[in-house]
Amino acid sequence: MKKLLAALGLSALITAPAMAADLARRPPPPAPAPVYIFSWTGCYVGGNAGGLWVNKEFTGTVLGQSFSANTSSWVGGVQAGCNYQFAGGWVVGIQGDYDWTDAHAARTGIFFVNSAQSYSVKSVSSVTGRVGYAWDRFLGYVKGGAAWERDNFTFTFPGVIASFDNTRSGWTIGVGGEYAFTNWLTGFVEYDYYDFGSRSDNVVCGPVRCFVGGPTSLPFDVKETKNVVKVGLNILFNAGGPARY
Repeated sequence: MKKLLAALGLSALITAPAMAADLARRPPPPAPAPVYIFSWTGCYVGGNAGGLWVNKEFTGTVLGQSFSANTSSWVGGVQAGCNYQFAGGWVVGIQGDYDWTDAHAARTGIFFVNSAQSYSVKSVSSVTGRVGYAWDRFLGYVKGGAAWERDNFTFTFPGVIASFDNTRSGWTIGVGGEYAFTNWLTGFVEYDYYDFGSRSDNVVCGPVRCFVGGPTSLPFDVKETKNVVKVGLNILFNAGGPARY
């Protein structure tokens, strides 16, 4: 019996440290769940609406007549583009947009006595590059590129209205912010400045219509700038997935 008790005691002394060591070892904590950051990489298409402010300065190069015609109106259109996110939150992209408007202004008796001169801006469009930084679902950006606008000039004589269409090119810069409501829908607010520089037009007017050019044309210069504020929505394609974790 004494030998049995001694053997049991010796066995307990040997196994106790091993059991204590096993009890001291706790299982490692589970790995934290990955934190996904919204990705702006992908393409989009959408629509917008807002306001447009126009400044046109007319100068007659023969008699030196000049006048400014400022006006404002609504603007609405569509846009499409693609973004690429890299190095954390940096985002670069390209975008094209086209907006319709109907901004109208008129002056009386400037180039001709007993006549009125007026213009209507019909549309403005641009192709721009974008650079911005994203804080998860919010993207702040600046943009710049080429711009085009289409307008109509009208000369109203007693009993006769003569007009011609004109298309001008220029440049634009802008700044905006965009927020992703879901992985496929975003909203944005944007301000754009358009500068179409100075352009000379030589116009000859017949009984019912004016034309650019001609030996008896009326030369005048037009300097034009625009300011546009708009809000819009974009539908995303291939975006919204995890950018990093």
